[in-house]
Amino acid sequence: MRFTRVAALAAVAALSLGVTACGDDAEEGTGADGKSFAAGSTMERLNKAQKIKIGTKFDQPGFGQKGLSGKPEGFDVEVAKIIVKALGIPADKIEWSEAPSKVREDVIVNGTVDLVAATYTINDKRKERIAFAGPYYEAGQNIMVKKDDAAITGPDSFKDGTKKVCSVTGSTPAEEIKKHVKDVAAQLVLFDTYDKCRDALKGGQVDAVTTDNVILLGYIAKDEASFKLAGENFTKEPYGLGVKKDDTAFRNFINDTLDKAFADGSWKKAWDDTAGKFGAELGAAPTVNRY
Repeated sequence: MRFTRVAALAAVAALSLGVTACGDDAEEGTGADGKSFAAGSTMERLNKAQKIKIGTKFDQPGFGQKGLSGKPEGFDVEVAKIIVKALGIPADKIEWSEAPSKVREDVIVNGTVDLVAATYTINDKRKERIAFAGPYYEAGQNIMVKKDDAAITGPDSFKDGTKKVCSVTGSTPAEEIKKHVKDVAAQLVLFDTYDKCRDALKGGQVDAVTTDNVILLGYIAKDEASFKLAGENFTKEPYGLGVKKDDTAFRNFINDTLDKAFADGSWKKAWDDTAGKFGAELGAAPTVNRY
């Protein structure tokens, strides 16, 4: 009888331990690739699904441009892959979709994508709708003109009201250049992609294209006989990764991953393999803004 009572107590103790263990698993479980994430988090959801949807540009040389493979290539793409690897998801399970400037907030808010990596300047207006991790790079706005153009030397060259400049709808450069033109309606030409701006410049429909220096350097590297930069950078553009506004845990995870990438060399390798080939400077690793 004594043995039976002891055995029963042992069984109760074992059951109790089992319940406790199950409770711990509910808080944080081991998913694919041995990764552990908090229950209910975006990280857990993506890891279990073993797929992720990412929005990027398809027309940004060095940052996000469709290659011969039919998939986007560039620095933004490689930075996004660093995040995906940390989630325990294979790179071939990424579903890429085009996210031009004018729809970036929309695709995040609507849940069309899980993440946007698309030369995405962090600013307060955008933070009203979405949240940013990063920055992971700081660019600067510049101007691209035809190789033989000596008349345009910087943004002040548009103040005479005679020259047309092209940019992209919904972009920070489009808003910034408005401060420097005499007649916005007559001088500022907007398209949905920078490829169209480049073509308009080459065809003589506009006199210049303005966006971030690293994007313009990509176009110039592909056609040095046609284009050049006009003057120095005249803004600072910190690039961030866009996520849903209230997803603090995912933003913190991305920021932690970026800090690790800055330290272990994978961030620099991503640059050297992509935009770094066009002559732009990487500079020191930026400090992520943990707001």
